[in-house]
Amino acid sequence: ASSSDSATASSKTCPKTGNPLPNLPLPDPLLSLTPGTWAYDTMSRRVNEEIFQRTYEENEETFNSPPFAEAFERLKDLRAELDAASTTKLRSLQFDKETDGRSSDVVDREEREWKEILAPYIDNDDTWLSAPWLVTEFYAYRRLIEALGYYDKSNPATYLYDPFLVAKRAGLDSSVNSAENMLEKVVSLPKTKEGVALAAAFALWGNKMDLSIWPADAENSSMDVFANILHAADENMLHDDTNSLTEHCERLRERGDGMVDIIVDNAGFELVTDLALADHLVASGVAKVVTFQLKSHPTFVSDALEKDLRETVEHYAALSSDKHPNAQAAGVRWQKYLDEGKWVCHEDNFWVQPSAMWEMPEPLRSDMKDRCDLAFVKGDANYRRLLGDRYWDYSSPFQDVVGCYFPCPVCSLRTLKAEVGCGMDKEQVERAKGLDDEWMVNGRFGVVQFGTGATR
Repeated sequence: ASSSDSATASSKTCPKTGNPLPNLPLPDPLLSLTPGTWAYDTMSRRVNEEIFQRTYEENEETFNSPPFAEAFERLKDLRAELDAASTTKLRSLQFDKETDGRSSDVVDREEREWKEILAPYIDNDDTWLSAPWLVTEFYAYRRLIEALGYYDKSNPATYLYDPFLVAKRAGLDSSVNSAENMLEKVVSLPKTKEGVALAAAFALWGNKMDLSIWPADAENSSMDVFANILHAADENMLHDDTNSLTEHCERLRERGDGMVDIIVDNAGFELVTDLALADHLVASGVAKVVTFQLKSHPTFVSDALEKDLRETVEHYAALSSDKHPNAQAAGVRWQKYLDEGKWVCHEDNFWVQPSAMWEMPEPLRSDMKDRCDLAFVKGDANYRRLLGDRYWDYSSPFQDVVGCYFPCPVCSLRTLKAEVGCGMDKEQVERAKGLDDEWMVNGRFGVVQFGTGATR
């Protein structure tokens, strides 16, 4: 059954923002205190020993250069804190308006927002492990940005230096071969519900989709063929609201002026699947304009900024049309969408902060409420924020947790990579548990969940 069958808006409001809240009582947030959990392993070991260590190795020459001397010392201090995560208390972020390259309004606002986010945990003497996992994980990446002097315009070497660029460029280079096959298929998608369903499936599963049964003459094939391809991807689906999604998209297509947002997660091949989804939405008439909601500074290694999206489009448009004809043609098409304003990029600090999405600030919330007809939410960190990274019952309806408060109709496309979830069918959850001990964290299982959004 569709999670929008009981399409109720929230009657509760957030004391902080006045926004609607989930309909159900808020459960406790995930902390990082329990050994054996993904949260504990992430904050006590993975962030520092794996992620920041790899970031150091990929930037070793730069970080050891004279202009980075102070930044490198600050990075070492941050890593020492993470080494002692169970005893190190959180501190406020540091801002320097004299050297910050952004306008004072933007700096003031970000300083105020982070102060508000961190205050309860600093006042409580919380450590990296006792504060909520979502807070400390986002905070770790913002502390990295602080340590490296990312916003320090007085140092041209560190100013806007992306420490994850090596990783993102590797992801971009390696995406092309997988994408070539997929992009050939995307162009031939029918302008029907089935077309939207498949474009969404590509954005969810990426190169896990079985394209071996794709018809040679796709444009003239019966819809049954596409249904079979979708069905092949169903095996690892723990909830599927594709029907509700495609019905909503049909209404937008009939209207002809749909405004669709994609709240983007990772750069690389995943971003290419988002671009393919956006391509189909515009080409098939579901969307007049697609707005990409992007990160405002490097975070979570592979998360996409506007510069990453534009670099991806330029990279694809510059490919050899002999070697990668479909990817190159897609790049040219995408550049045209950007030039014509059919695709719009919007960076916002909210997307790099750990607040639950029911705390979405103004003017972002009003913009999405008034303008946006449908928002696709991609990836695991964004999903965790939809749920406030709390221990919801896995079977709590998505509409009652998310659909009732979100500012517009919303579709989550998520493969599971954290121990949090809702709106999943009980029998499917039991099946997943039986198949795989790591079913919640290894990305094997996924959901397509649709919610109506709060009443406008």
